[in-house]
Amino acid sequence: MNHNEIVLGIDIGGTTTAFAFVDKKGRLLADAVIPTQSQQPAKTLVARLHAEIEKMRAELPPDLQWKGIGIGAPNANYLRGTVENPPNLNWGASANLVEMFHGYYDLPVAITNDANAAALGEMYFGGARYMKDFIVITLGTGLGSGIVTNGELVYGANGFAGELGHTVVDPDGRHCGCGKQGCLETYVSATGLCRTVFSLLAEQRDASPLRDRSYQQLTAKDVYEAARTGDNIALTAFDKTARILGMKLADAVAHTGPEAIFLFGGLATAGDLLLAPAQHYLESFLFSPYRGKVRLLRSEIQNGSSAIMGAAAIGWHEIQKLMISTIADSPS
Repeated sequence: MNHNEIVLGIDIGGTTTAFAFVDKKGRLLADAVIPTQSQQPAKTLVARLHAEIEKMRAELPPDLQWKGIGIGAPNANYLRGTVENPPNLNWGASANLVEMFHGYYDLPVAITNDANAAALGEMYFGGARYMKDFIVITLGTGLGSGIVTNGELVYGANGFAGELGHTVVDPDGRHCGCGKQGCLETYVSATGLCRTVFSLLAEQRDASPLRDRSYQQLTAKDVYEAARTGDNIALTAFDKTARILGMKLADAVAHTGPEAIFLFGGLATAGDLLLAPAQHYLESFLFSPYRGKVRLLRSEIQNGSSAIMGAAAIGWHEIQKLMISTIADSPS
């Protein structure tokens, strides 16, 4: 690829939609944010994006070659090009964003969900640049995951493979927003950490500043700050969270055999309060042939630019796949 080639990365959220032109080295050449206006149909957002993209494009140097579009969105299905029953977006059962963008641009367009985008961002611009087999875990309000094997994201037959957050820790456990019980994300996430704290506060008599927080007030940051001061409730909550994370990651390793697992998102910023015990528990639960061979690492993508970097990586990855396909189909 030439040094003057760029892609457009678009990250669609329930409140705002960010977009940027990004080169192969991950440099943002121009970026902007608009309100998503989630009550409006998807085609309205795409039309508004088109108008703003054209304004931005007019300001770019004329020698830049726009090669494709990558989109990260909730409940996005790469195989179908659709966003399906998205939370916080009034788009109905399915909106085909790939088709909508093809109505404006004759360029490769690809879409996937936020966690898969994070995995591709790690592969193109982060710590997995030289890896073909790895997993990215996003730890926010919930737990998302992107699994890469042999350099390709795992999508499965229906486009939704790799949802580790909805694997079961305890079938009679905590209720999950997905409708099931005991999902991993109800234990390992910012929300799950707070739920663990309240369970410990009810079970133990230890003095703790966390007792002064109501359920609605308590945040993962509060737990982190208490743990840094040596608070036993907070430290125990992190240890329980790390144990469950390590156990379920050991299961994922048995399925895919990754070289490394990257943790990304707000909870991952807890550093060794989470990573060190999670690595310990991962090792203890691993099938013996994998022990000592799987690294647990923090993402190298900065939080502030991660969504755009992931979306841009989707675009670059699609272009690369098309190039390989073209070479394979050309006569020898």
